[in-house]
Amino acid sequence: MLVNCCAYQNGTKLGDIPKEAISEYVKRPDCFVWVALKEPTEEELEEMASEFDLHPLAVEDARHGHQRPKIEEYGNSLFAVLQVVELKGSELVVGEIDIFVGKNYILTVRHHTEHGFVEVRARAESEPELLAHGSGFVLYALMDNIVDRYFPVVDALEVELEKIEERIFEGVAGASARANIKDLYELKHKGMIVRHAVEPLIEAVHKLYGGRVPQVCVGTQEYFRDVYDHLLRVSQQLDGLRDMVTIAMQVNLSMISLSENEVTKRLAAYAALVAVPTMIAGVYGMNFKNMPELSWEWGYPLAIALMVGLDTFLWVKFRRTRWL
Repeated sequence: MLVNCCAYQNGTKLGDIPKEAISEYVKRPDCFVWVALKEPTEEELEEMASEFDLHPLAVEDARHGHQRPKIEEYGNSLFAVLQVVELKGSELVVGEIDIFVGKNYILTVRHHTEHGFVEVRARAESEPELLAHGSGFVLYALMDNIVDRYFPVVDALEVELEKIEERIFEGVAGASARANIKDLYELKHKGMIVRHAVEPLIEAVHKLYGGRVPQVCVGTQEYFRDVYDHLLRVSQQLDGLRDMVTIAMQVNLSMISLSENEVTKRLAAYAALVAVPTMIAGVYGMNFKNMPELSWEWGYPLAIALMVGLDTFLWVKFRRTRWL
C-alpha cells in the first residue's frame, strides 16, 4: 500500500505527517488532514475508518471497489466514487477513486490506476487562499482533475473514428469492410465505457452546488458548478461521437451495397457479352434441313462477324454507362 499523509491549516501546508499523528492534527481548529491510499488492504482501510469515524456502508463500498460513480452524504461527511479512464495504447483502462470527505479530513483510495494526484496536491498548495476553504476545495480539485482527464480520451476516440472513416471511403472489399464494422463496434464500446463514468456524475455533482449544499462544500459551490459544466461538455462530445459512429456504420454498409451492386453490374455485362454469341451459335446449331444460311458460302464468316459486331456494340454501351 502507498500512504501519503499531509496536514494543512488555514490554507498552509504544515508538512507530511506519519499515520500515528493523524489524530493529533485532526483535533486542531482550522486544520485538516489529506490522506492518500493506493490499493489498501482491509486492515489498513479499517484503520483509516476508525481514525476518521467513516460510515461502515461507505467503507464497504471502498473495500470492494467496482462501484457506479456516485456521491453520497453521510451526516456531515461525503463519500464519492469516481472512475478514472486512461488510454494505454489502443485500450481503455478503468480505475476507481473513492473519496471520503469530512470537515477536518479528506481520504482518497485508489484502485487499478497508476496515475496519481501529485499535480492536484501541487495545484492546491499553490493556491492557499482557496485551500483555506478546507477539504471541500480539495474534493473539487480532485474531481476537476479526474473530469479533465476524460477530454483527451474522448478526443483520442474522435481521432480513431476519423481514421476509420478514411478507410471506409478508400474502398470497401470483403475483409476490409468487416474490419471497419468491428473497429466501429469497438469504438462504440469504448464510448460507452466513458459514458458510464460520466453520466452518473452529472446529477450527483449538481447536488453539490444547487439546492441544499452539503456542509463540507459550503463556500465552494461555484467551483463544483465548473465541474458540472465540464461533465456536460464531455457528455455532449460523447453524444456526437455516438451519432457519428452510427452514421459511419450506415455509410460502411451503404458502401458495401454499392460495391456489391458494381460487381453485379459487371457480372451482368459479361453475361450479356457471352449470351449474344451463344444465342447466335445456338440458332445455327439446331441443324434443321430447311436453313438456307447453312449452304451459304459466306455464312460462317458472316455469323462470326455478327457475333463480334454485336459484342462490340454492347461493350461500347457498357463502357459508357460504367458497367465495365
